Amino acid sequence: MTNCPFCNPEPEDVLWQDENVYVIRDRYPVSPSHSLVVPFRHFESIFEATEDELRSIAAALSARRRQLAETLTVNGFNIGINDGRAAGQTIPHAHVHLIPRYDRDVPDPSGGVRGVIPEKQKYPVGEC
Repeated sequence: MTNCPFCNPEPEDVLWQDENVYVIRDRYPVSPSHSLVVPFRHFESIFEATEDELRSIAAALSARRRQLAETLTVNGFNIGINDGRAAGQTIPHAHVHLIPRYDRDVPDPSGGVRGVIPEKQKYPVGEC
């Protein structure tokens, strides 16, 4: 893809990297220090990642989580992948969101990532 915003990261923007992936801050963060784990190789779906790339993604998530835990008072994380247009993917280069969460950043965080479909976020009363 020409003009892919993830194919040639600016070196000064890279927070962590290995031979397969790099970590940058999201340009439109959901919360402070919202980060992206991005494969260097251009492919659209996370399901196209090689085993080595998947291992690197896991390592990057762990490394970035450690970095954030050392510098912020983080109370939790959401990890998300928008895979495909119907799932909200806007840049056709696979990437993983690491979103730090903080106590009371929303009134009721229960249901977490289920909130991508708002009426499905909350569990029925008495369940879960």
